[in-house]
Amino acid sequence: MTSGQIANRPAAPGRDHGARGAGRLPGAGPRPDTAPQRPRPRAGPPGGPVRAAARQLARQERIVGVAMRHFAERGYSGVRIEEIAREAGVAKGAVFGYFGSKSGLFLAAYQAAARSFRCYLEAPPEILAEGFFAVITHWIEQAPHLIGEDWVPYRVTLLGNYCSGLPLRREITQFLLREDPYGTQAFVQFGTDRGEIRTDIDPKMVVSLVDWLMDRCQDAIVTEELDPGLFGSAAPTPALRDLRVRQFVELLRSAIGTRT
Repeated sequence: MTSGQIANRPAAPGRDHGARGAGRLPGAGPRPDTAPQRPRPRAGPPGGPVRAAARQLARQERIVGVAMRHFAERGYSGVRIEEIAREAGVAKGAVFGYFGSKSGLFLAAYQAAARSFRCYLEAPPEILAEGFFAVITHWIEQAPHLIGEDWVPYRVTLLGNYCSGLPLRREITQFLLREDPYGTQAFVQFGTDRGEIRTDIDPKMVVSLVDWLMDRCQDAIVTEELDPGLFGSAAPTPALRDLRVRQFVELLRSAIGTRT
């Protein structure tokens, strides 16, 4: 899949979005706190270095917010740093000073997008009460409904998953492993504690399997919604989508679920 296939299609009409979601899409829906995570500035004299550091962090967040929308609308190759800088109200050199390169800016945009999606265990309490596979079903079913509101982060993560070059893809993989933004490890432990997940398999392998399979399943659903025909067929009917969800969950259950 090339960047032209996803990136250069027109963006969804009549929608806008703030700075902050699946690309890798385990937990669909934005978190209430939509700003990219940032380190707290160190304490210091009032009005001194702390205030200057806070201004710089706010400027970086503004740049990332603008960049997310530009990448979502135009794809990686279609984005121009000078246009992002102009809209963010900063010099072009400031963008490179903060992020080093266009790929560095995209990585920051991808991280902000990934952090904006809810974790698995942020499913509604009644869904959590039903167990591990009910949570899986819930988040997959939510993807088509929520992309109308959150198409910008979805599209950014799709670009990162399918259209990034090897060095950038390596950075994205390291970020996902390091930060676990979707809380997959805690989610797998949740399933294990409930007796729903097999214990004869290395938990790290289970985490990797859930991450990879959920990634591909939700990406396919979201891409069909954002870019109809991208996979050579029209968007599925609701009945066909429901069937796919049930089949996916059963396949996952047969692989990692306890045998009863």
